[in-house]
Amino acid sequence: MSDPRYPIGNFKRPAGLSKSERDVLIVELGMLPTALRGAVRGLSEPMIQTPYREGGWTLGQVVHHLVDSHINSLWRFKLGLTEKLPVIRPYEEDSWVRTADAQGSVDDAVVLLGEIHKRWVTLLRSMTDEQFERKIVHPDSGEWTLAQMLALYAWHGKHHLAHITETRKANGW
Repeated sequence: MSDPRYPIGNFKRPAGLSKSERDVLIVELGMLPTALRGAVRGLSEPMIQTPYREGGWTLGQVVHHLVDSHINSLWRFKLGLTEKLPVIRPYEEDSWVRTADAQGSVDDAVVLLGEIHKRWVTLLRSMTDEQFERKIVHPDSGEWTLAQMLALYAWHGKHHLAHITETRKANGW
């Protein structure tokens, strides 16, 4: 792993996605909570408090960030489906991982992520080709189709999962 910040490489925004490509990404999102549960299984509190890289978040903060981020993503999809070209609100991720709720149980966070993903996957599976082409606007990065957002968040889950699994490998856990 050459850059511990991006253990699976940088995200590459696709111009478009076929239905079969979207279906694969939806399955990946659906499987993330189970994979995450396995990745944190057996970690002691000192291990959970270990940063995945020097100056980076702890493994616990990575887990809580996934919950915060994917709650926001579910909301962003719903905005994209129900409003015309909504501008989504960014948030200060570094500040969010330092709030009191993000210091709680990693196991509880994984359960919450699982419930979020159940709802999100149900929504994604119900969407039509036309709905995946609906757009949202991020103030910093511009317009995104919901298909592109799906690709981003599927990558995002694997990206942070790899932070945990690579840290475990590097430390022999």
